[in-house]
Amino acid sequence: MPDALDATPYDALLLLSFGGPEGPDDVIPFLENVTRGRGIPKERLKEVGEHYFLFGGVSPINDQNRALLDALRKDFADHGLGLPIYWGNRNWAPYLTDTLREMVTDGHRRILVLATSAYASYSGCRQYRENLADSLAALAAEGVELPRVDKLRHYFNHEGFLEPMIDGVIESLADLPEDVRDGAHIAFSTHSIPTASADTSGPVEGHGEGGAYVAQHLDTARLIADAVRERTGVEHPWRLVYQSRSGAPHIPWLEPDICDHLEERHGSGAPAVVIAPIGFVSDHMEVLYDLDTEAKAKAEELGLPMRRSATVGDDPRFAAAVRDLVLERAAVERGQEVTPCALGALGADHNVCPVGCCPARAAKPAAAGVDSPYA
Repeated sequence: MPDALDATPYDALLLLSFGGPEGPDDVIPFLENVTRGRGIPKERLKEVGEHYFLFGGVSPINDQNRALLDALRKDFADHGLGLPIYWGNRNWAPYLTDTLREMVTDGHRRILVLATSAYASYSGCRQYRENLADSLAALAAEGVELPRVDKLRHYFNHEGFLEPMIDGVIESLADLPEDVRDGAHIAFSTHSIPTASADTSGPVEGHGEGGAYVAQHLDTARLIADAVRERTGVEHPWRLVYQSRSGAPHIPWLEPDICDHLEERHGSGAPAVVIAPIGFVSDHMEVLYDLDTEAKAKAEELGLPMRRSATVGDDPRFAAAVRDLVLERAAVERGQEVTPCALGALGADHNVCPVGCCPARAAKPAAAGVDSPYA
């Protein structure tokens, strides 16, 4: 089927990620990039920077993105999909504006974007779209001919995103001592965000308590828990929990925090816990510090056996899922009927973000949406 691998009208894919420091001297400048405009004191940045200095001042995220790039390029080449793949970051080199400039120089005019966030939220979707708009504005000011930029839909319920996490949970359960394995609790963890941001995530008609952010995570957790039960024959209690809170104490954020949850589970008699970081594509700093360092220390303090399952990272099944998402979106753009891969109760998410989707506190232009100034 020669048209099965047709990415027309797109001529390139952009992997868009957060970025991270690659040495001790990068840490504070990187954190200044992340928090620009928020008035965070330098002393506070130095406190947060200690998390990075524990790991030599290097975030693993850039190497993980390099590994994902390799996996995507291999998958595309193996399946005859001749779509070049580039990489740009929001907060560290390679910077998004530089990468988009390079893509235009290389002749690309219809660009698809894969963001390393699977769910709807301001920070996980619209902020990336704002970054794209900022970069396009910067290129326009340089007189660069602007490409059209579209963003792949959220992939939280795609089989290729779910299957590696299902296997990870099953492997983590198998690694627990046999006498506590069947009674183990599963804590599905994701990044906490302000409740106000969660409540307005997703399209306006879906806004409500927790918004699309919570609903999508709950659907993902339920799909994984159900698959674990079907494949092991054991039903494990589970809960969606949160980590990595960074806001002012008086502002409500999503709860419970993972460490508080471990205390509660221990107090309720849970014999063991598996933490499944479903909110993260790779084992970056917030996984290594908040789970593998802080949560691990809390579990050891409680005497609670704990295992942390893997993120999808550069798993070949995730790379195949990206290929599927690219071909799906390309077919939609060509006006063809498609059957998207979307498991669970929520179905496939929108391809183009509607007006009012995951709004910012202050309105800013955002690309790759209905209201994009760069259609």
